[in-house]
Amino acid sequence: QVQLVESGGGSVQAGGSLRLSCAASRLTYNSYCMAWFRQVPGKEREGVASIDSDGVTSYADSVKGRFSISRDNAKNTLYLKMDSLKSEDTAMYYCAAKWAVRCVLSTFRWYGLWGQGTQVTVSS
Repeated sequence: QVQLVESGGGSVQAGGSLRLSCAASRLTYNSYCMAWFRQVPGKEREGVASIDSDGVTSYADSVKGRFSISRDNAKNTLYLKMDSLKSEDTAMYYCAAKWAVRCVLSTFRWYGLWGQGTQVTVSS
C-alpha cells in the first residue's frame, strides 16, 4: 500500500535548524499535493506548509520566512527546512498527501494519506 515515512525530527535549541524528510512509496508522486502538518497534545492538527503538484507553495503565517517546503519528484521525497526554531514549534510533525493539483492547508481532514509522524522538540 501507499506509504509516507517521515524522518529528521529531534531536539534542538531555540534558534537552531532541522530538516524533515518524507519518503513516499507506491504512488504517482508528482501527481500528488504534499503538505506538512503538526500537532501538540490536546490541539487539532494544524497546517504548516504545502506544495502543489506543480510546485506552488503555501505557508502558515506562524512559519513564513522561517520554514521552507520543497519536493524532489525524482526521489519521491518531500522536505521541510526549519530555521530560527522557536519553542512554540515543538510538536509532532506529519507528512500528508492527496491526489490533487492544488493543496488545502486550512484543514487536515482534506488529506487521506498520512505518515506516522516525527517529533520536533525546541528548547528555549
